Amino acid sequence: MTGRATIVLDVGKTLAKLSLWSPGGTLIERRMRANARVEAGHYIALDAAGIETWVAETLRDLARLADVGAIVPVGHGAAAAIIRGDRLACPPLDYEEPMPTMLRAPYDAERGPFTETGSPALPDGLNLGAQLYRLEAIDPTLREGTRILPWAQYWGWLLSGVAASEATSLGCHTDLWNPLAGWPSALAERQGWASWLAPLHRADDILGTLTPAWVARTGLPADTAIYCGLHDSNAALLAARGFAEIAGHESTVLSTGTWFVAMRSPRDAASVETGALDPARDCLINVDAFGKPVPSARFMGGREIETLIGLDTRRIDIRPDQSALLAALPQAIESGAMVLPSFAPGFGPFPHGRGRWVAMPGDPAARRAAVSLYAALVADTALDLIGTKERLLIEGRFAESQVFVRALATLRPDVAVYVGKAHNDVSYGALRLLGAALPPAEPLERVAPLGLDLAPYRDQWRREAEHMEEAA
Repeated sequence: MTGRATIVLDVGKTLAKLSLWSPGGTLIERRMRANARVEAGHYIALDAAGIETWVAETLRDLARLADVGAIVPVGHGAAAAIIRGDRLACPPLDYEEPMPTMLRAPYDAERGPFTETGSPALPDGLNLGAQLYRLEAIDPTLREGTRILPWAQYWGWLLSGVAASEATSLGCHTDLWNPLAGWPSALAERQGWASWLAPLHRADDILGTLTPAWVARTGLPADTAIYCGLHDSNAALLAARGFAEIAGHESTVLSTGTWFVAMRSPRDAASVETGALDPARDCLINVDAFGKPVPSARFMGGREIETLIGLDTRRIDIRPDQSALLAALPQAIESGAMVLPSFAPGFGPFPHGRGRWVAMPGDPAARRAAVSLYAALVADTALDLIGTKERLLIEGRFAESQVFVRALATLRPDVAVYVGKAHNDVSYGALRLLGAALPPAEPLERVAPLGLDLAPYRDQWRREAEHMEEAA
């Protein structure tokens, strides 16, 4: 870290966040904005313009609070921007936009095997290569005078004027990267996308300083350094490695938000084999900030929870409600309440299951407790798929859900389960790009298991879930 403050710009799928940090890693200010999906004619796009306006206004506010020396961008996966000159060549495609049927089969025939790319075949535009394939079908002249930038690096380019790509962003189920070899995939080379990508940089590279236009828009110092930045889940992994309990040990980080992403750091990274993972159950190989392969599994946990409890109800992670949810859990279990997967079809360890309730409780607290337990059961399955053992760190918003984290600690008695402070772990990982020795602001907390035997419930849940998956 420098002797000046740092801003982390975290553009997630659901929320965009800006946080201001002291040189010692203390949070000074944090702002957030809900992201929209916008109509772009041929498809639904990410709201790049709306986010940019908010970023400019918020950076001006933060500039009044501290002497800022650096900005580090972080972005969600499966997103990229194509730039021509000083502007977007087309609106960035939203990965939830369905792939047209006429393009799906030919693209699937072109994409490489899981053993090469570590990318499972995902629906919609979750393989970034599928987005490029679609955009070129819409506009065959698209690559004339343009560059592809992953989402985090788009924001770095917007602020610095320097175009870059980066391995954590290219290595998250894009079909464009070979994570074991550390270079573009055969598909990327064959389609010409490898040369279309902006030049590769490390996540901790300084791309340049804030452009004069952005100095004028924000009031930030002209010498503000703009870092290349990285994929959000990999920022969470880098944050986890800043804790003594995790660093250098066999461990898994479970990052929670719209997506729940489990990333295992094996004791021997050289032992990673794609053959041990099941791409049909949303397993994949991510790439860490230093280019090393990371066995991973994921499911759309935050989206499923929102679907199950509704956007207008009290959340499962709201702090004042935790005692009530813990108290309601035994009642929910005894009543036979159970949620079966999946409420985000096509994703996670049960991609073909048709989610449904069994004996849904009428009591709101018991219902939310059952949903929290459901999230823990899906996460437990995902952790099994990547061979999690010894240590587990749960970070992000749902680390504050006591039923969720304590149920996981109960289901995995041989694993030491920890939680980090919600909302700050991705930012701490980004800050570690400036100085790996930066200590965490607060220690991890060891999670105590519930005083319940969940094994019979889990056994029944898995039988029902697997039966539904097979029948689908």
